[in-house]
Amino acid sequence: MKNLSLPLAIIALLVSFASFFYLKTSTKLVYVDVNKLMDGYKRTALVKKEFEAKATTLKANVDSLLTNWQKELKTYEKDRASMTEKELELKQELLGNKQQQINNYQQSIQKQIQQEDQKITQTVINDINDYIKIYGKKNGYNIIFGASGGGNIMYAADASDLTAEILEGLNNEFEGN
Repeated sequence: MKNLSLPLAIIALLVSFASFFYLKTSTKLVYVDVNKLMDGYKRTALVKKEFEAKATTLKANVDSLLTNWQKELKTYEKDRASMTEKELELKQELLGNKQQQINNYQQSIQKQIQQEDQKITQTVINDINDYIKIYGKKNGYNIIFGASGGGNIMYAADASDLTAEILEGLNNEFEGN
């Protein structure tokens, strides 16, 4: 009996160690669909609407400048027969300079719109990432993958998809619920 208790004790010890490490290292692998989160997050729609209003205003300013320049060009073309050579040169130079300024302004506005779009997109992404980080810690996840349709996760069981839960919690937090 004494000879049998030592091997049983060793086996029991090994089983307890193995189960401890197995349970300690086992994790549920879960993911969220980043595109669905971006589209379904209510703050995304709000900031996109604000951004579009601002972009429309900026583009309207450029359009207004272009319209005024085109009117000046038409006036020049109509009146150029009665102008002296010196007046023609000055008016052409003036119109050329004005066109260049409008082009520069238009490029500046396009760059500003791009930067603003990137800024608001990053703000929304930061919100989502911060929420997922808190959610993961709170619910005991070691890893939450982000699937974006670009091949990061080629297959996952539906039970591993936390997108709906995350989206609901994210929107509730945004709305102050």
